Parts: sequence; C-alpha cells; structure tokens
Amino acid sequence: MTIEGADGRRYLDCLSGAGTLALGHNHPVVLEAIRKVVDSGAPLHVPDLATPVKDAFITELLRTLPPGLADRARVRFCGPTSTDAVATAFRLVRAATGRAGILAFTGAHRVPAAGTPDAAHTDAAGAWITWLPHPQERRRALGAGDAREPRPAARRADSVLDGHFSGAPLPAGVVVEPVHGDGGVLPAPDAWLRRMRHLTADRSVPLIADETLTGVGRTGAFWAVEHSGVTPDVMVLSAAIGGSLPLAVVVHRDDLDTAASGPHRTGTFPGNQLALAAGTATLAHVRENGLAERAATLGTHMLNRLRELTGEVACVGDVRGRGLMIGVELVDPEREDGVGGRGAGPRSAVPPTGLDPRRPAPPELAVAVQRECLRRGLIVGLSGPCASVVRLLPPLTITEEQASAVLDRLADALQAAARTRTAVTAPEPRPHRHHRTTNHSPEDPPCTPPPHRTTVPRG
Repeated sequence: MTIEGADGRRYLDCLSGAGTLALGHNHPVVLEAIRKVVDSGAPLHVPDLATPVKDAFITELLRTLPPGLADRARVRFCGPTSTDAVATAFRLVRAATGRAGILAFTGAHRVPAAGTPDAAHTDAAGAWITWLPHPQERRRALGAGDAREPRPAARRADSVLDGHFSGAPLPAGVVVEPVHGDGGVLPAPDAWLRRMRHLTADRSVPLIADETLTGVGRTGAFWAVEHSGVTPDVMVLSAAIGGSLPLAVVVHRDDLDTAASGPHRTGTFPGNQLALAAGTATLAHVRENGLAERAATLGTHMLNRLRELTGEVACVGDVRGRGLMIGVELVDPEREDGVGGRGAGPRSAVPPTGLDPRRPAPPELAVAVQRECLRRGLIVGLSGPCASVVRLLPPLTITEEQASAVLDRLADALQAAARTRTAVTAPEPRPHRHHRTTNHSPEDPPCTPPPHRTTVPRG
C-alpha cells in the first residue's frame, strides 16, 4: 500500500490504481505468477487459442462465481477495458433476445454515451438506452425513494419494462452496478436489487451486473451481488481480476450463447497471458486467505470511524460504502436546496425525513481535501457527479495500523480544508428551465445530468 514519490516522500495509496490493485502494488504472488509465464517462453498473446494459463484462470474464476451462475457459466474474452466488456455484454443480450434497447441507471459511466447527455438516447450501435434514477438514501432523485424505501424506483423500472411509461418495446437487458463507484459510491439497496431481479426474470430480460469496481472481495463479499442474494444472467468483470494488468471478461448463462451472438472473443487484445496469470494468482489469494471477509470487518470499522466526522466537520455530509469501497460526501452546510434539491424551496423548508437539504460542495473544496491528503502522505480519489465525494479504495491487504493512519490523515485533511473553506466560493446555480422533451424534475440531485426519455430510432 506504500509507494514512494520522485521527491522521496512515502504515501499510503488509498486509490489502488482506481481499484485494480486488490492486493496492492507488486504483491509477491502476482510477481511470481508473471515471472513464471515470462520464464516459460510461452507466447504472451494468443487470443484465439486455449492455453494452460487461460485454462487456469477460467477454472479459478468459475470457483469464485455465485453458485447459480457458476453451474452454467460461459466466459467471453474481450478488449481489456471495462467499457469493452460492457459493450460485449450488450451485444450478447441483443443477439440472444433479438431486441435492441438497454435499461441503465444514472451514474453508470461505463455504459456507452452515458457521459454525453445530448446523445444519451442511443449508443454507438444506434440502439436506444433508457436512463432511470439510481436509488439513494441521502439525495432524492426523480421518484427514486431511498435505501429504506426503494419501491418508487422499482415501480419506475416496472413501468418502463411494461412499456406503460415510455411506450418503448421490451429492452434487451438491464445493467446495474451493486455499488455506483464513479457515481459517488452509492450502494444499491439489497431489496431494490432483488426487486430488479424479480422484474427482469418475470419478463425474460437478462440482468447484467457490472462488477468492475465491486468484484474480487472489494465490498466484503467476493462479488457484490452476493450481499442481496441475486444471481445475474451476465456479469461484467474487469479492474481487479487482472491482478494489476489490463483484463476484462464477460461471464454469462450458457443459454444466452447463440449463433447470432458471434465469436466469444471480441477486441484485439483479449486474454493477455501475463494478465491471466496475475488474475489467477489474485483470485486464488483473495479466496484462500478470506480477504473478502476481512474487507467486510475492516471496512465496517473504517465506516464507523468516518461517520463520527459528520458531527465534527460541517462539510462532511455523508459517509457511505460497503467493505473497502468508501465514499465521504462533502456538502456546503450554508447552502440548502430546499425540499428535494436544486434550490427548489426556501432555506426554511423542512425536508422529508432522511433527505439531506444541503447542496454538494463545490469541486474546489473536494480538490482542497485531496491536496491536504497528499500533503499528509495519503492518496485518495474523487467521484460523484459534482466530484464532491472523496473515494477510498484501499487494497484488501491493508493492515489495521495502515487503516488507522488513513483515518487519522483523512480526518486531519478534512478539518484543515474546512478551516479554509471560506476561501472557496461557489457560484449561485442558474435557474433550470424544464422542457417537455426530458423527464427532469426539481427533485433531481444537483449536478446530476437529467435523465432522458426513451428514444426509439425511426423506422
């Protein structure tokens, strides 16, 4: 977890290569696996051929999957990025179902066109994507409810799947993230995930779980869907499964494998042998040493400690996460949204129970916290639609002493940034005009791109 900068300073890395380093930097078992492949003289890149290295990876991967999927799983190799894997999963379900549309949830940044609101109606293939709000506890999204009452969000998905809300045909698949990482470290409520599984199963719509950031023990279970007892039809896996090297695969039910879905291999660089070897070593080490269970225990301790700051530091609005995937949301305590957000109500308005009326802090404050962390020898990331969430993704090998040091340095950095927050000013948001062409609502959280109506290509 400790790295040294060019200036000779040592840092605790709580970013872990954006979550790709489940075992930290240069773990001995990973280096040994890579050296073994290099020293063997075997080809390093053979995308279409079976090799002992690839066979070992698949064997170990199947050993870790949820039982309901492992018994009938197929593995597709694709390009090495998570975006490649998501696109591969979309092609798979479209070919299997004969349908084109995809249902996704706001904050899913690996979904094609998710970051371009004007083009978010369609992906690169020209097929429509329906965007719905992701349920969350502290901020009210359009009908999203919260973690304790996820039914409004489920009813919205129910309406879309039945065509009552959008008038669109049944989608080819529904993609969910058990914890939205780039969207601000938002754990999906277990009841909501189970409801989504029920809705999709009843309509024969494949459920795709994007486990790019949440997999390989990060959230306290080997795969985050296990917290809710949900077995998806398709799993998108990347980041940590390559053991620090680029690797992405799609695991799916065997009955989705049709002739129309094309070859298993897609992309130019699938299944790099070094990445497969490093991934096998990582998967086995996490499984054999119970690192997922350890992440659950240590993560709970870190979350509890950080939640104490919500009453001590005014700019800390919420602390959330699962296992060793933790987010600290920064807010502006002097600027409220009113009931529901975006300045919709007066400062004196009483918000619904459990909803936070404060606006997310301006990006400058989060950057200041990140800078203060660096000064104290701590590397953290930022996420969320306003970049107002400090994200911690420490390696699963973090020691208790390192965890305590992380907490102390982060708390000190937050307090230092809060003391100087008067120098950080945020412009007043301009009034938002509502158009009939969108489903935007004054209840949407600030800085969140408005979800769009389903658009079906003409003809």
